[in-house]
Amino acid sequence: MQHNHSMHEHGSNKHSHHEEHDHIAHHEMMIEDFKKRFYISIVVTVPILILSPIIQEWFGFKVEFYGSNYILFLLASFLFFYGGWPFLSGLFNELKDKSPGMMTLIAMAITVAYVYSSAVVFGLEGKLFFWELATLIDVMLLGHWIEMKSVVSASNALKKLSELMPDEAHLIKGTVVVDISVSELSEGDVVLIKPGKGGSKIKIKNTIAS
Repeated sequence: MQHNHSMHEHGSNKHSHHEEHDHIAHHEMMIEDFKKRFYISIVVTVPILILSPIIQEWFGFKVEFYGSNYILFLLASFLFFYGGWPFLSGLFNELKDKSPGMMTLIAMAITVAYVYSSAVVFGLEGKLFFWELATLIDVMLLGHWIEMKSVVSASNALKKLSELMPDEAHLIKGTVVVDISVSELSEGDVVLIKPGKGGSKIKIKNTIAS
């Protein structure tokens, strides 16, 4: 029975480590995704800023030609759907789970800016806010990229710490040494500590204290 219990616990530990590995791998994929989207979005943001009337007014230059607003619309559309996709998909997931959060807030902000500015391009009176849309997406992508890197770094550090912990302990019961799971130890148990992976003739007894 004890052997079966150990086998079951060993299998559970392997399953837990496998899930942890998948979790870290998923976050690493997200890091690469945010990184790629950020760099591409930055490149697209440059012409959006140059073609935005308010930016031209602030910096005292003029770039205007036939169809410039439509080009601005196309660039902003690409940025909205490509750079903003993580937030738009996050919006649907949060609403589906009935737990709106940061993704919902960001998605609503970029959607309002995109829809309103698009309407202005096609005849509605008002100002274009494509440059706000672009810079907001860039900042949010950068922030989530940094956040994911921090999460993975912390997960890797915890994983390395967990690898230092032994799975089994050598419990001394009278004249007999029994191998049990570390989780089964309790206060007052006496365990045998073997220095070195292969064991040693030197045996050290240690009592677990509270």
